[in-house]
Amino acid sequence: MYSVNSKDGTKIAYDKVGRGSALILVAGAFSYRKFPQQVELANLLSEYFTVYNYDRRGRGDSGDTQPYDVGREIEDLQALIEEAGGSAYVWGLSSGAVLALLAAKKGLNITKLALHEPPFVVKTEDRKPPKDFTRHTAELISKDNRAEAIKYFMTKGMGAPSFVVSMMRIMPGVWSKLMAVAHTLPYDAALLEWLYGRKGTVC
Repeated sequence: MYSVNSKDGTKIAYDKVGRGSALILVAGAFSYRKFPQQVELANLLSEYFTVYNYDRRGRGDSGDTQPYDVGREIEDLQALIEEAGGSAYVWGLSSGAVLALLAAKKGLNITKLALHEPPFVVKTEDRKPPKDFTRHTAELISKDNRAEAIKYFMTKGMGAPSFVVSMMRIMPGVWSKLMAVAHTLPYDAALLEWLYGRKGTVC
């Protein structure tokens, strides 16, 4: 494990594998650098790139300086880019894709950008999270009701059927991994607020 300090002093933990141009992986909700699929992806890409697979703030071995702000996550990515030599390719998943896009819009030295399944709304009639989505998610976490926060985020934010969430509860090893990072769901919810234009611009 390696680490770099973000602008506000928060430690950001990362793993580095492979050789080639720097590529930073930005995880989505529930994911972190040791999540099995994230590790598998980093290893697959390491044949072609030097892959920086990091824990977004609040997850894994990274710090969680409060109060949270989307801008701090952009600064975290900036610190990693500087650590990688001053420029990097960036791959973002879901809400991580939103973060990567905001970082590029902010002017970070991202030479190539890949967005995997960003939660974009193409048509006005498409489903959007409730207007109190971030507030309610944060309230559930503040009451230490992680299980309900996971269910709410998945059903109201991701559009997953309730039975899918119920199935995840009984899948060996899955639910515990989700519970471990559930306290960061308000951070992903905040990114969705930026995406849907419910906040001002970060740029």
